[in-house]
Amino acid sequence: MIASKLKPGDEVRVIAPSRSQAVVWQEAHHHAIDFWQNAGFNLTYSKNCRELDKYHSSSIASRIEDLHEAFLDPNVKMVITGLGGFNSNQLLRHLDFELIAKNPKILCGYSDITALLNAVYAKTGLVTYHGPHYSTFGFDGEPDYTRQAFFDCLMNDAPINVTPSKATSQYHIIQEGVCEGTIIGGNLCTLNLLQGTPYMPDIRNKVLFLEDDNIMGEYFSYEFDRNLESLLQVEGADTIKGIVFGRFEESCGLTLERITDIVQDKIPSNIPVVFGADFGHVFPIITFPIGGTVSIQANKNVAKIIIVNH
Repeated sequence: MIASKLKPGDEVRVIAPSRSQAVVWQEAHHHAIDFWQNAGFNLTYSKNCRELDKYHSSSIASRIEDLHEAFLDPNVKMVITGLGGFNSNQLLRHLDFELIAKNPKILCGYSDITALLNAVYAKTGLVTYHGPHYSTFGFDGEPDYTRQAFFDCLMNDAPINVTPSKATSQYHIIQEGVCEGTIIGGNLCTLNLLQGTPYMPDIRNKVLFLEDDNIMGEYFSYEFDRNLESLLQVEGADTIKGIVFGRFEESCGLTLERITDIVQDKIPSNIPVVFGADFGHVFPIITFPIGGTVSIQANKNVAKIIIVNH
């Protein structure tokens, strides 16, 4: 199930299912407002998005109220998260997934929002979008690439040929291969929170898009290694069709050599594995559909990634 595409003049609702909108830097907030207004959208904010508790978030009840109200409002065409955090999985037991399924609309965010995006897809079949937060549009970092990728995915139906940004220049092929399949993924450590719950998408025959951010300091690569190992132990993981890894902060130390070592012996050698695509916690970033379809051709030194259905 794919929600209607976004059009100029549509209402876009900002919610805060993780950290409070109140912690967004004011300069970024004002730049984001300028972006949305100049792009021609009607930006509105959920009632409780600036509520702030000692965990820099808000109550579960407030966050659930805002999310349900956004999906119930017929004027709202897109629901976008203010920023990430650590606790969006607190909401999953309290969400009315039937309400969401009956009122399909675009839901977009990344990082901790990975839990929400994948759970909504798993429980309703609604395609969700791993892409910028509202606040992302208030920062620099090759903004035109991020914005164009966002509009390409959310305002058009045509297949998207995903090309590297200037910051990336090229994708790295760890394993050659060709595949087409449904995308799940996002932030790896957050996706793994769904393991063993009713909110984990079926991993069978999927293409994984995976990234992570550095909260472990010098131990990041070890943590990433075991998190990937854990995901690949989920039932059905032996049928995955391909993996695309995003970009990582320099402090992660996740070089091409290190990621190649991590992948070795974990992943069947006959599926494509690509490293360095433009998504993650460094800008710029693409927008990709959780539940959408991707085609990957990774041959020699050329990786072709086409989002077919979004």
